[in-house]
Amino acid sequence: MEELLKEVKFDERGLAAAIIQDYRTGEVLMLAYMNREALEKSLTTGLATYWSRSRGSLWTKGETSGNFQRIKSVSLDCDGDALLLKVEQVGNACHTGYHSCFFRELYKEAGGEESRDLGLIPACQEDPAEILKELYAVIKDRMAHPREGSYTSYLFKEGLDKILKKVGEEAAEVIIAAKNRSRDETRYEIADLLYHLLVLMAEQGLSLEEIYGELKGRRK
Repeated sequence: MEELLKEVKFDERGLAAAIIQDYRTGEVLMLAYMNREALEKSLTTGLATYWSRSRGSLWTKGETSGNFQRIKSVSLDCDGDALLLKVEQVGNACHTGYHSCFFRELYKEAGGEESRDLGLIPACQEDPAEILKELYAVIKDRMAHPREGSYTSYLFKEGLDKILKKVGEEAAEVIIAAKNRSRDETRYEIADLLYHLLVLMAEQGLSLEEIYGELKGRRK
């Protein structure tokens, strides 16, 4: 370990960039920073620990969320100023609820021709289920950063009992709409129920991936 640490070129702030990669899929999960102490702790404990530039302190990924990163390997780039951590990601890497922090796609080659538009990829090229991830990310953000006038922030402020009450109300409205044989009304009420279920999931610390895993396990 000492030999590796000697090779790392920390910048004037004592930091080195760390790229975090899923060891199974190769997906880049996040970018963080390490000082010598964070790197030493990571190598000693086997759990990824970083230096928070905003808080000015060490933080072990997952210490509050449970989304730990178990280190499989650590590599140093040719210049010695960047680290690559291959990890086993528990839960999601991104605080918004996405598996990777790099979920906002700015460019994607389509049909072999380049697109110069630096906006989001047209919806027709996206998986329709992505809206669940997008909505869940917004909900998680409202929970972490409450906004005045936000209904989602209001639900979190009122607490679990309020959220559960809304889930119950929306479930009942789905039943009524279905009994009325109103396709449009049923669609609308199901969307309301799904939204409130996502709020409940965020409050309980459940991710979409956990629900997907539960459903997949039942299929087996």
